[in-house]
Amino acid sequence: MSSDFGSARRWAERFILDALHEGSMAIDATLGNGHDAERLCALVGKTGHVFGFDVQKEAVERTRQRLADRGLLSRATLFCAGHERMAELAPPGADAIVFNLGWLPGAQHAVTTRVETTLAAVSQAVELLAPGGVLTICVYPGHEEGAREREALLAWAAALPGTLDVLHQRYMNQKNSPPELLAVRRRP
Repeated sequence: MSSDFGSARRWAERFILDALHEGSMAIDATLGNGHDAERLCALVGKTGHVFGFDVQKEAVERTRQRLADRGLLSRATLFCAGHERMAELAPPGADAIVFNLGWLPGAQHAVTTRVETTLAAVSQAVELLAPGGVLTICVYPGHEEGAREREALLAWAAALPGTLDVLHQRYMNQKNSPPELLAVRRRP
């Protein structure tokens, strides 16, 4: 057993592992370099499906290549579109929806997730969750827009109805505003 508490991404992964199985449907709301999409495709198995979103063509292409290289591309539908369009492009009934906010690793930091589109997207995501489904949101408050997203997301999460379980995990005594996790579960 590790003595390390882990990170927001690791905490999210634990919830996702519990939620997904062969035949599940998942959504990666922020494709980035495709690491989450790859893990989701592996977890949903041959009969499941993953829908992925990113506004940056580079992120979609990196993800497409990653999945193709691993023989997982047939399990995914990728959109070069903002996550605020997920209700329009993905079906309801998601067992897991993953957000990893911020910017594309290895790219310019000028393009980042934004409060307005993130709030629209997470509101849609909650509606797309299947009973027992989980939504994980890794928030990066260490930059100006990330701090704005954090505050807006905390207010949004606190106002969710009691039919949803909402969790906020963060380090309380660490410097440099480390990533935090918001997790939402639709009760079965």
